[in-house]
Amino acid sequence: MKKNRTDFQSRLGKGRKKYCGLQQIETFFQLNDLTATKELLNNIMSYALKRNSWIKEEPSVIYHFHQAMRSFIRASYFIMLKEKKYTINTQLEEVSPLVLGLLSEKEYQNPLLVFKKAFKEYSINEFDYFISGMVYFSMGIYDKLPERNMINPYIHLIKMLDAAHLITERRENKAFKIKKGDLM
Repeated sequence: MKKNRTDFQSRLGKGRKKYCGLQQIETFFQLNDLTATKELLNNIMSYALKRNSWIKEEPSVIYHFHQAMRSFIRASYFIMLKEKKYTINTQLEEVSPLVLGLLSEKEYQNPLLVFKKAFKEYSINEFDYFISGMVYFSMGIYDKLPERNMINPYIHLIKMLDAAHLITERRENKAFKIKKGDLM
């Protein structure tokens, strides 16, 4: 009798064309709301930095969030690698600062710059370490706090979420063009 093993690792980069970065990000936003994701990330971050409290969310919700963010980071990295294949056609009009969020006007015009900056400063493993550490410290009471500066990866993740959501919105509006043959 043959035993089947379940592969829990991301299939990104294993040679399957159907696991494209843009498709994974679209799937991420189909399953996770942007504001709820940013709010949960903010809660995890704030509880991780408090010494005498832990997050009130169910552990299964936190685990799902952890896995979803890991997939999101890998998909964002894949988009950053394929940056030259994507073209963004947007005309910047008078944009409200509320619409921009943490993005600058230049990043709003070209959201791929956010991914390039984030992965220039931190690797995928460092983002994984950040997410895992924040989840770990938010779920219990510990004497010690994280040993690294956790604010910069947090800001990069928030900006990456905004940029990815902007890309999916523009792709739906056909302002985000993909050259023929890039996805399939």
